[in-house]
Amino acid sequence: MFRVENVSLFFSEKPLFKPFNLEISNGDICLLQAKSGAGKTSLLRWIAGISDINMTSKGRIYLNGCEITKLPAEKRQIGILFSEPMLFPHLTVEENIGIGIAASIQRKKRDELIHDNLAKAGLHGMEKRDPLSLSTGQQTRVSLIRTVLSKPHLLLLDEPFSNLDEDIRKITVNYVLEEIKLLNIPVLMVSHDPRDNELSTNRPITFTTF
Repeated sequence: MFRVENVSLFFSEKPLFKPFNLEISNGDICLLQAKSGAGKTSLLRWIAGISDINMTSKGRIYLNGCEITKLPAEKRQIGILFSEPMLFPHLTVEENIGIGIAASIQRKKRDELIHDNLAKAGLHGMEKRDPLSLSTGQQTRVSLIRTVLSKPHLLLLDEPFSNLDEDIRKITVNYVLEEIKLLNIPVLMVSHDPRDNELSTNRPITFTTF
């Protein structure tokens, strides 16, 4: 279960939106919609603990019954995926994905996880590829696999399918839905794409801007 209470974000003491409340159950996908510049990405970054140093905030964040508002990002157990893939260019595809896997998992199991998830995401046999040799859609899926294999307790998606053509989008969406079901975690997704409305298990929500 994920919950935020009375959230307000500010830049130079100017609020981005009116105080905001949200609750998402495990296994549910909540779609957040608002006009450009309203603070959607800023909200996701704040939840993940990686907000802009020039931004101030009010409100509380709860995940699985525990308040995490003041925890550092690395202790929140939150996965976040932006519209632009963020892969390390000096690492192979499998090395990039491996960063998200717990160090306690043995090498054979790590290799199996990477191989199986690449196959499920339509990227079979790309373990040794240079990420810069991949298309944007392929890079997005690699980033997504890395995020999923980190076993987050909450998944934040910021325009995750915006750079994908229709066929690749279907593959990626199916992979996301399957992994969310397996992990049984809440998901908060920001999107302007009307096709993403069908992914929301609850009614799409918005916050009120000033």
